[in-house]
Amino acid sequence: MASLPAFWRRDGSLARALSPLVWVFRRLAGGRRRRLAANACRLGAPVLVVGSVFVGGSGKTPLVGWLARRARTKGYRPGIVLRGYGGGLRRRCLAVHGASDPRVVGDEAVMTARATNAPVYVGRDRCRAAAALLASSRCDLVISDDGLQHYRLGRDAEVAVLDSDWGLGNGRCLPAGPLREPPERLREVDLVVANGGPRPDLASASFRLRPTSLAPVTGSLASRSPPDTGQRVHAVAAIGVPARFFNALRDAGFQIIPHAFADHHRFHADDLAFGDSRPVVMTAKDAVKCEGFDDGRLWYMPVELYPDAALVRQAEDLIERLCGTDGADHEATSES
Repeated sequence: MASLPAFWRRDGSLARALSPLVWVFRRLAGGRRRRLAANACRLGAPVLVVGSVFVGGSGKTPLVGWLARRARTKGYRPGIVLRGYGGGLRRRCLAVHGASDPRVVGDEAVMTARATNAPVYVGRDRCRAAAALLASSRCDLVISDDGLQHYRLGRDAEVAVLDSDWGLGNGRCLPAGPLREPPERLREVDLVVANGGPRPDLASASFRLRPTSLAPVTGSLASRSPPDTGQRVHAVAAIGVPARFFNALRDAGFQIIPHAFADHHRFHADDLAFGDSRPVVMTAKDAVKCEGFDDGRLWYMPVELYPDAALVRQAEDLIERLCGTDGADHEATSES
């Protein structure tokens, strides 16, 4: 995560100098947790929360999509709730569809709706969003994306995601380190998963995100030929870990001119005016915000999640434990 402070990787003098502030942060965070958890809402369906103790992107949203599809292969009916980061919601909660406006509901919500074909709701208050989800659909499992610290939403199980490269960084909480909660918080969750490869010291399972073939951002221009491997392209990423996307393009053989934006950046056409006609390659998360641009240079690189055997086994066990089969009328489906 190149955008994070380098001193968060090691327990050096600067991290130690900030340690008094860590005590304040942990005291406030602990009080907030106790206050919200004491008044947590309980729903009429099991709730699985996917989140992280680490700040920034760690691959939570792709894992949520994979878990939802996996639950469907077992015959269950999952629904998903998200905060709607990057959107314009205030107090409302809204249903999300593949054609929803990411400026309203957020880029990750639109991606999730397209990737899972599951009912999706967004809202700052995930309790309200989950209640609206259950009132409008026959879900028997609610999956909350990035909700580990949203303690007002009662949960039946938790999955924590870590970046395999960073791990826990220097192991300190903000601002001396990259953690939202102390490392011992991981002992409370049901499953710890590493994104990017195995981390047996921290996680019992892992997955990798692997790129697939480039696709045009604007569907009406789908007849165009994608950039050739080895070509020099502009690489655009407004995600938590831009370096990972840039490295994926390099590994695919492209010569890149990197352009990193803040996570969930709202793109305007001028943001992509780089003064030449070279192709522009972006992430799928960024592409949903650029589909209205009349620009034939724009391409995106979809990724697929490849779980290890431990993740498949442990995730299926967790889903089965949450949903069960007694008295349920499930109809098995096949994963796309």
